[in-house]
Order: sequence, then C-alpha cells, then structure tokens
Amino acid sequence: MAAKKKGSRKSGGSKYGPAASKSVESAMRRKKRGTLKSGPGGKGGTVKSRKQAIAIGLSEAREKGAKVPRKKAA
Repeated sequence: MAAKKKGSRKSGGSKYGPAASKSVESAMRRKKRGTLKSGPGGKGGTVKSRKQAIAIGLSEAREKGAKVPRKKAA
C-alpha cells in the first residue's frame, strides 16, 4: 500500500506564482543596497533582517495580485 504524502495539495499546483518570486527577489536586492524600508510608506527604519525582507516582498506581491498564499493569523 502506497504511503500518503503529508500536506499535499489536491491539484498538485505550485504554492507561489512566478510574480511572487520576482517581488521577493526585488525586495532582497533593495535590502542589500540598503534602500528597503519597513512600515507604511517606507517611514520605518532600514530593513536588516532577511526574513523581514522576504515578508515585505511577499506582501508587495499580494498587493499586486500575484499568486501568494494568505498570511497566517497571528
């Protein structure tokens, strides 16, 4: 009997779209340059954390309507 994969999706489609990847890539590049800011309107400080840069990139992708899963409730 074949073992069932844990957490597999029904359709087997990808979780994130290519636009999401581009957005995260852009955010990481801006982090490296030191131009990525956190907070509304970029009023916050400069982003230092890799995780925060990825989160900002995914958030921007979500706003543009890219295929990105919803944020988990805190």
